[in-house]
Amino acid sequence: MPRAGLTPDLVVAEASRLSDEKGFEALSLAAVAKRFGVATPSLYKHVDGLTGLRREVSLRAVTELGDRLQGAAVGRSGPDAVRALFGAYRAYAHEHPGGYAATQRGAAPTDHEAYAAFARPVEVIAAVLRGFDIPEARMVHTIRALRSAVHGFVDLEAHGGFRMPEDIDESYDVLVEGFIHVLERRPGHTGHGAEEAEEGEN
Repeated sequence: MPRAGLTPDLVVAEASRLSDEKGFEALSLAAVAKRFGVATPSLYKHVDGLTGLRREVSLRAVTELGDRLQGAAVGRSGPDAVRALFGAYRAYAHEHPGGYAATQRGAAPTDHEAYAAFARPVEVIAAVLRGFDIPEARMVHTIRALRSAVHGFVDLEAHGGFRMPEDIDESYDVLVEGFIHVLERRPGHTGHGAEEAEEGEN
């Protein structure tokens, strides 16, 4: 691709593909420049160095993840919505390993654009959890527990941590159903909030 054809969007898109192929931590300006057949300094016209490139890849990834979770949850509530969230989260990690790794970096509160982007997947999860009457004072803790459960599983899976012959999908189902069991049996859960959660996603 000639240098004149480069744009910030093209550079970030190629960096995202490279990240998925080689790993987010392996991402470099030189590697991206090589993909386009240009000198590394040419990229500085389109991204703010390696730090800026990684930021943009992270923003792209967390936006995709938010869209994926939103699409999975819409029209669903209660246990069905939780199953959809868990499934979408794991599917994204499988399809975009570099992008998924980028979503784990978080964003500084002073970076308002990034902070808002990283908040969106959390907001989708919160909307689903409200269907289980989770008090707002406990919401962050419950979201952290859900994310930790999913991340622990997909990280072990990605690094070959499950070597026994039993079906890994079935193991994931055990995790999901166990989390749902805890949500449904927590003190104060009435089951009346499910319709509100579903409406909030429409």
